[in-house]
Amino acid sequence: MGYGMSRLEDEYCEPEGQDSDGSSSVNDEFSNLHNDIFHMTRMRSGLSESIYKSVGTNRGIISTTKLLSGREVACSGKRMFSSGDCAFVLGRYVPMNGPELLDRMDSRAYVSQFSADGTLFVAGFQGSHIRIYDVDRGWIVHKDIHARSLRWTISDVSLSPDQRHLVYSSLAPIIHIVNVGNAARQSYANVTDIHDGLDFSQHEDVQYSFGIFSVKYSSDGRELVAGSNDESIYVYDLNANKLTLRLPAHTSDVNTVAFADESGHLIYSGSDDTLCKVWDRRCLSSGQAAGVLTGHLHGVTHIDSRGDGRSFISNGKDQTIKLWDIRKMMSNADSRADEAPTWDYRYSRYPHKHKQLKHPHDQSLATYRGHSVLRTLIRCYFSPAYSTGQKYIYTGSYDSIIYIYDVVSGSQVAKLKGHQMAIRDCSWHPYEPTLVSSSWDGRVAKWTGVRDEETSDVD
Repeated sequence: MGYGMSRLEDEYCEPEGQDSDGSSSVNDEFSNLHNDIFHMTRMRSGLSESIYKSVGTNRGIISTTKLLSGREVACSGKRMFSSGDCAFVLGRYVPMNGPELLDRMDSRAYVSQFSADGTLFVAGFQGSHIRIYDVDRGWIVHKDIHARSLRWTISDVSLSPDQRHLVYSSLAPIIHIVNVGNAARQSYANVTDIHDGLDFSQHEDVQYSFGIFSVKYSSDGRELVAGSNDESIYVYDLNANKLTLRLPAHTSDVNTVAFADESGHLIYSGSDDTLCKVWDRRCLSSGQAAGVLTGHLHGVTHIDSRGDGRSFISNGKDQTIKLWDIRKMMSNADSRADEAPTWDYRYSRYPHKHKQLKHPHDQSLATYRGHSVLRTLIRCYFSPAYSTGQKYIYTGSYDSIIYIYDVVSGSQVAKLKGHQMAIRDCSWHPYEPTLVSSSWDGRVAKWTGVRDEETSDVD
């Protein structure tokens, strides 16, 4: 399955309005003012000028062999690729070859993720199992965790930065922490493992039960941030073993939370109230968000930070992914989310007539369409920085397909077909052209990168 790389390399175009069946559009009022994110994407995923000079061509057809030859003649005097050069080469190998079945369970898979170094992969199933696979040892099961106090399903999982602990949530106020460890291989029992329950309802303002949809470790592994269906954001200090912050953040379920960068100061949140909010923990005395971003017509299901502290993407029940720059956020006093037509994504397809609707105060930089967000909180992500320069966005979909979009042009790079039911989550290996999907059909499947030299060596 080859792909013409003319849409993937240097000849980018700004996202503009295209047809609604798989496209992207950019908000004209911001296209000229805020295309530095698109510019940085080009820089991080494109060839350096020294490479072009070393191979003696001016942005023409460049094969991987020619690129390697250019490196060997000591381009830049270093005989090595820049990070952009690496992303350019590796970014050609979009994971489209598959699927290869890795595992199959008799219950729906809801969440999945690679560890930061790609050596472990975690998948959480509705039937109380959380399986951790050893990627480097042929995908054998490193640990099979049996979830405790489970309500409905595993709603989220997060590995600690040192990969020694895992937290998981369900539709309950308890988040469990498990000792993953390196000592035990294929451990099917948790008798000797840490399996503590962290009670997020132990707060003076909380007198009721609630469920947690999203949980994330901070980059230093000291804190957890969580979003819940009591319209709140929670922060838990693991060293002090106590809840340190509860923010009444939205007017509906908080489906997703994420740290903006490694500092841990900024938190992004997305809710069924259609809003994305930015919270600065250094100035929370007023209890107000630092800013609000409007543009989704229906609830926000997932947020993924670009890691630069100013941009992120969100998936929405309006069947779109949106790209945001927080420098364009509004204050709480100015945020207005106009009423969208009533529709419940749990029970019916998205009305075709709604696909043409636009938020009158849309602040997003670009909108990506084609996938479907129905019945469950479908997740979306930036592709890895190392191997692609984050030039792609990928997402699961209710129609059992994985969609990969080009960040800048907005075009669909690939549609990965092979599952039989909704794909709620999927994860791209941080260093290799490998993508693993988990689906409601109970399957965990792997896709690997392929490239047709003849068709994909075009800028």
